[in-house]
Amino acid sequence: MESTVQSKSAASIQTLPGDDIRQIMWRFADRYDLAMLIQSSRTVARGPVARLVAQGARNTHEWTAEKASLLPAFDESGITAAFLDPEHGGFVQGPKNLALALIAFELAWVDAGAATCSLAGNLGLAPIHERGTPEQRAKYMNAAAPPQPGENRQQVRAAFALTEPIPFVGVETGLLGGKVRIAEWQEGKEPVLQVDKRGRFITNMGFANVVTAAVDTDDPRIKGSCMIILEEGDHGLWDKGVPTKKLVHQLSSTRDPVFSLKVPASRIIGDYAIKDGVIVPRYSHSDIIEAVFRRTRVTVGLMTSAKLLSAVEPVIMYHRRRFRGGQGSPGTPRYELGLQQKEDANHRLVDIWATGEASASLGFAAARLFDDLDPLEKEQEKALAERNLTGRAAIKALAKAQQDGIELVKLRAQPVNRRDETRLNTLESDMLVRFAVMDSLANVLCPACKLWNTGYGATMMREAVSLMGGYGVTEDCPGFLAHKWMDAQLEATYEGPEAVQRLQLSITMAKELFLAQFEQWIEEMRRIASERPGTGACTLATAMRLWLWTLQHLQESVDAEGSKLFHKSRQSVTFPLADALCWLLAARQFILDTIELETKGPANPALVEGLAGYVAFFSDLCHVQSTRAAGEVGRVCAELVYGYNRHPAWDESSCQSCYCADELQSLEGIIPGIDGSARAYADVAEGNESHPAKAGPCVKCDGLEPFVRLRTRLDSCLTGARLAKDRAADALTKIMTREALDYPV
Repeated sequence: MESTVQSKSAASIQTLPGDDIRQIMWRFADRYDLAMLIQSSRTVARGPVARLVAQGARNTHEWTAEKASLLPAFDESGITAAFLDPEHGGFVQGPKNLALALIAFELAWVDAGAATCSLAGNLGLAPIHERGTPEQRAKYMNAAAPPQPGENRQQVRAAFALTEPIPFVGVETGLLGGKVRIAEWQEGKEPVLQVDKRGRFITNMGFANVVTAAVDTDDPRIKGSCMIILEEGDHGLWDKGVPTKKLVHQLSSTRDPVFSLKVPASRIIGDYAIKDGVIVPRYSHSDIIEAVFRRTRVTVGLMTSAKLLSAVEPVIMYHRRRFRGGQGSPGTPRYELGLQQKEDANHRLVDIWATGEASASLGFAAARLFDDLDPLEKEQEKALAERNLTGRAAIKALAKAQQDGIELVKLRAQPVNRRDETRLNTLESDMLVRFAVMDSLANVLCPACKLWNTGYGATMMREAVSLMGGYGVTEDCPGFLAHKWMDAQLEATYEGPEAVQRLQLSITMAKELFLAQFEQWIEEMRRIASERPGTGACTLATAMRLWLWTLQHLQESVDAEGSKLFHKSRQSVTFPLADALCWLLAARQFILDTIELETKGPANPALVEGLAGYVAFFSDLCHVQSTRAAGEVGRVCAELVYGYNRHPAWDESSCQSCYCADELQSLEGIIPGIDGSARAYADVAEGNESHPAKAGPCVKCDGLEPFVRLRTRLDSCLTGARLAKDRAADALTKIMTREALDYPV
């Protein structure tokens, strides 16, 4: 194994990763339709989109004719139809989460506003697609397809109207100011509804002619909230409102619309029932939002990943050319390498690249997971309906499936010759059990991707801009990096800011079914560490174990005041722990993607020559990212485990009052100032020799020995991490780049 590792380390990456590499790492090498969709999306992004940015189209809040030219470009390239099912004019068979994620990634590589313009149209139709009646889907999805030659019809352009002026719906989606009431209800006829809605920051409103709006009841004859379809031609007020004066995503149209319209009750998304003279929508607005956002938030997270990876080449080009034209001639280090002669510049770019890779790995893994989950979710809903299970009965059935899911996870992990194959097959064949297992992962990966990719991604985009010097904050900066940095701030808020993602994650990450799978991931990383030590899997496995121990410890612990630590309202505990988990999930998926490349790459003849270099480089990036993740996890966990105990008064001679007598004895001779007198001080501080006095936590007395051992092990697992970073940084000085970026064209 040692010789193998050395030979891989000696190999070096020669060029930036291309489509052949990405198709393997992100698991769509067998999808010709996606490969073609990527090429058409890239043509739009690096052509019309890039030209608009270069020409200054972002400098106005208005939806101009130049910006509107993107819509036919989306139609002609297949971007618009990619969201639609084949029966509605689309061309991608089956679930489309990965397809839409790849489109957004390609567009955001150049400009996130263009990506949002496309994404928001899908978002406007998503409530109908996910929860609409067959009639609603047929009408609006067919109309959203670009008209074919000879067709004379208006194409549906949709917008999603949820957010409202303060103090109504924003972060808290339950506080709806938009209202619906019955305007007319004649005997034997369909009710006519009056819908009043003021929107805020509604994307696509500059050109949308259909809106899916969230409203709450303002009439005792309507029960609860719902989402309802509004059309521009409806009777009443359709005011697109004033443009939002945003500083980001200017290639999308965002306005504050006002609606006061009369619509038939059949526009309620998902249909309704009439019980005792009351209209009861089948789905509340919250039901629909949950179904929609859990998918589209992944796509938003990947938009920031695209920015980070797109920054690598412009930064390298700038660094190498920084001193050309001054002293130094071709062939000299100053001329050829420029700022790449400096270790700091290379190491910081390594961090940016590693973050981009890890966030992309996490995002595309989540997109693939939702592609697998979608058909199961429909089967689950159908099965519950056939068994007439609703309300508590449905919850009880799903709870049993979750318990069986825990058993299934554990059985899968057992050696083949030791597990009960009959029971395993029984559980594997149970659709509800398989759904429960997959759903528990989706409920973690979606908020984790949105939270970490956009939040930490925005921080690293600032780092990328800083590596361009003053050039980084100019409009003509190669790669539009300043625009991308600013755009990333919105992505961290779009479809729910960090607090929303942390809240969801703090609940779902503590579920027993997810934790059962997390346990298996730790063992998975241990096995990978024994086979591929250069990936940093050993470090990651220990960090994962430390995180899990901390979670379980906090769930059973109280603070110095006796208050429970791990609680929904104790966000100073749950939110940092959720952040720490995101680091682990991203680093793990990056390792798995690198292994996928190493395993499947040899089957592609085009990669044979350079594959070892890519694998070696990505392995070093994995090591860098795992180390960074371990550092974050260690910091967060230590603060939470120790931080809710009172620290003793400062002793000028030492910090010995933090320890009990047993601890002081074990530390004598190791820490300066710890001696026999210190132990005596601890023994008599309260006159209780059976349990020596201490003002802070005691490792032995408070059951923290496992934590201390894990922290110590984690530190020792960092062996070789900086060597990996040195190798990756050195590889940056040798990688070939183009003479000029391939956009705008």
